[in-house]
Amino acid sequence: MPHSDVILSMKSITKSFGPVKALSNVNLKVNRGEIHAICGENGAGKSTLMNVLSGVYPYGSYSGNIIFEGSECKFKRILDSEKQGIVVIQQELALSPFLSVAENIFLGNERKRDGVIDWETTRAQAARILEKVGLSESPDTKVMDIGVGKQQLVEIAKALSKNVKLLVLDEPTAALNDEDSAHLLQLVRDLRDQQGVTSIIISHKLNEIASIADSVTIIRDGSTVGWMGVTPETPVDQDELIRKMVGRELTNLYPVHTSHIGKEIFRVKDWTVYHPLDSSRAVVKSASFYARAGEIVGFAGLMGAGRTELAMSIFGRTYGVNASGEVFVYGRKVETSTVQASIDAGIAYATEDRKMYGLNLLQSIRENASMASLLKHSRFGVMNANQEQIETEKYRAEFNIKTRSIEERVSNLSGGNQQKIVLAKWVIADPDILILDEPTRGIDIGAKYEIYEIIDSLADQGKAVIVISSELPELIGICDRIYTMSLGSITEDVPKNGFTQEYLMKCMTRETASTSKVA
Repeated sequence: MPHSDVILSMKSITKSFGPVKALSNVNLKVNRGEIHAICGENGAGKSTLMNVLSGVYPYGSYSGNIIFEGSECKFKRILDSEKQGIVVIQQELALSPFLSVAENIFLGNERKRDGVIDWETTRAQAARILEKVGLSESPDTKVMDIGVGKQQLVEIAKALSKNVKLLVLDEPTAALNDEDSAHLLQLVRDLRDQQGVTSIIISHKLNEIASIADSVTIIRDGSTVGWMGVTPETPVDQDELIRKMVGRELTNLYPVHTSHIGKEIFRVKDWTVYHPLDSSRAVVKSASFYARAGEIVGFAGLMGAGRTELAMSIFGRTYGVNASGEVFVYGRKVETSTVQASIDAGIAYATEDRKMYGLNLLQSIRENASMASLLKHSRFGVMNANQEQIETEKYRAEFNIKTRSIEERVSNLSGGNQQKIVLAKWVIADPDILILDEPTRGIDIGAKYEIYEIIDSLADQGKAVIVISSELPELIGICDRIYTMSLGSITEDVPKNGFTQEYLMKCMTRETASTSKVA
């Protein structure tokens, strides 16, 4: 149980970026030994506040005071805060893809003997920490060869390798399935109960907050707007939390939508693809499915089920080796062996990892939005800058992208606004089939609703929309049909009247397809 003394106090924190005030007199108090949640929409200032705490934004670049364990802190860099026992795991993972898991865990904190890295100790200690976070991967595995969910667990392991007193987790379960999320949350509880580690969790998953938080601070538009204490007798009031987060009532988490489903647009038959590092291991096995005009089709599965691998291998063979099977668009067999061929066939794929694969963070909103439609905006190899600007401005308004100018760098935007740009990029290209992989990962509840409205509008335009999501309530809330996957196979094609979390989970843990026809 949490103790009553205060370990962290942030008082009147104000931070500006040029004329934009990101934080305005924000106050935060965290008791020792508690799990404290910070809630708010994307762009509310949560991550900015944690960057102030950690020294990413150094002392002198903001006003206000940070008191940690009774002493005022003036951190100039991340190393300064880590020396005091504050470890922040950012929402966007900070791992080196070309180094091993063990090397990443101890990066900057190497295990040495006589000035030389002790690899035996490094591997042994890494293996013990990996076991603690429930990751069975070899310490020698390169980070680039594991999925984004497992990379999140490596980040947690990296934090645990340090002498952590205050652990800050920014959207720690955003990329994890329900089982791995539950494991991680239990790990945070165990750290509190067994080692007295205080944690701050930033999360958009209200059910997680309700299950784990001892107290909650709500931030809206850069200001503190509320605080809640949580006990078994006074649990989190999720409706009140939503109202304070967004400043308005959200009576329904998903827009009311009437589907107008037309003819079949997209069909995949007997699709098989093998692991890029082990060509004998099939990651997707004889998958067959279809999608119709105006239909929103979901793909549900636990981590490792093969959903992303299926989508990426279809879209230009961007995953795996020795892919086989057939793809049809409007009944005509199409070639998808390259990304350009897939785009030409009318297929778009919005990646789950927007910062690594979906956006160029050094470019502007305009440049990113037109990235997939350069030929559409050019003539004889010359860009029509006016047309590009008009299209980008149109979708900035339609998608409610919060920015001062389409010339602003996408790296300056919140996660929700970045995700809208990923969608705008593909919508401008005008595909017939959109495959959206975790389109609301790491996005707050208000921005999620706007993304759902965009998905509905795309279906209403007669497009086939395929949504891959780790959140079953999300798929149930927006889809017309849901395919379930397990161990690389499609196990069921579930109609809307069969949607329950229990039945979908049963299908997601089944090893083979049912006897009924899947597609």
